[in-house]
Amino acid sequence: MSESSARPRGTTKALLSVNAVAVYIFFYAPIILLLIFSFSDNRNVGTWGGFTFDWYRAFADNEPIQDAIWVSLRVAFITTVVSVVLGTMAALALERFRFRGQRVFDALLYLPIIIPDVTMAVMMLLFFSQSIDIANDLFGTQWGKGLTTITLSHVAFCISFVSVVVRARLNGMDEGLEEAALDLYATRWKTFRHVTLPLIAPGVAGGALLALTLSLDDVVITQFVAGPGSTTLPVYVFGLIRRGVTPLINAVSVVMLVVSILLVLLSLLLQRRGDREPAIVATDGPAA
Repeated sequence: MSESSARPRGTTKALLSVNAVAVYIFFYAPIILLLIFSFSDNRNVGTWGGFTFDWYRAFADNEPIQDAIWVSLRVAFITTVVSVVLGTMAALALERFRFRGQRVFDALLYLPIIIPDVTMAVMMLLFFSQSIDIANDLFGTQWGKGLTTITLSHVAFCISFVSVVVRARLNGMDEGLEEAALDLYATRWKTFRHVTLPLIAPGVAGGALLALTLSLDDVVITQFVAGPGSTTLPVYVFGLIRRGVTPLINAVSVVMLVVSILLVLLSLLLQRRGDREPAIVATDGPAA
C-alpha cells in the first residue's frame, strides 16, 4: 500500500473518531452537568455553590416524593404484568397463526408507538371522561380518575412495545422445535410451556423491563388521566418546575435517570444473552 493511499484512510479514521467524540459529548454532556449540579450547595439550579448531599437527603425525607414513588411503582408493576401477558399473547397470535383481519390487528397494535404522546393522552382523557360519566349514571357510583385510569393508559401503550420485542424473538426462533414437540404428542400448552416460553424468555424479560421503564418515565399521558391522590414521580417533578427550580429537582432527575438506564441495560443484557444461548428443549420425560 502506497503512502498516498494510506493518508486518506488515516484522515478518514481521524475524522470519524472526532465525529464520534462530538456525538458522545452532545448526548452525555447534559447528563454529566445534571449529575454535577445535583450536588451543588446553592439554591440556584445552575450555580455551583460547593459540594453537598443535602438535596439527596431532602429527596429521601420528602414525604410527597415518597408517596409519588410508591404510586409510580404500583402503577409500573401492574402495567408490566398485564402488558407482558397481553403483549406476548398478541405476538404469538401474529407470528404463529393466520386469521381474518390479521393485518388490521397488526396495524392497530403498532398505532400507540407511532402516534404522538399528546394525541394519545387526549384520546385517553376523552375515553375515560365519557366512560366514567356513563358508568356513574348507570350504577349510581362516584368513580373518578386515579390509579386505575393511569394503569389502563400505561397498559394501552406498553402492550405494543412488549409485542414488538417478543415478536423479534419469535421471528428468530426455529419453528421446527415446536413442530417436533407436537409430533411427539405434546399439547399446545405443553409445547408453549416447555419449548416456546423458555426460548422466548429473554425477549419477554426484555419487553417487561422496557414496559417498566416506559411506565416509570411517562409524564404526558399520566398527567392527562391522573386524578387526586394519584401523582406519579415524573408528574411530581414536572410540578416542581412550576414552583421554582432548585437542585432538588436535579437530585430527583438523577435518581430517575439512573433507574431508567439500569433497566434499559438489563433489558439489552437479557436479550443478548438469550441470543447467545443454544436452543434447549425441556421435557418431562419420554413421550408415551
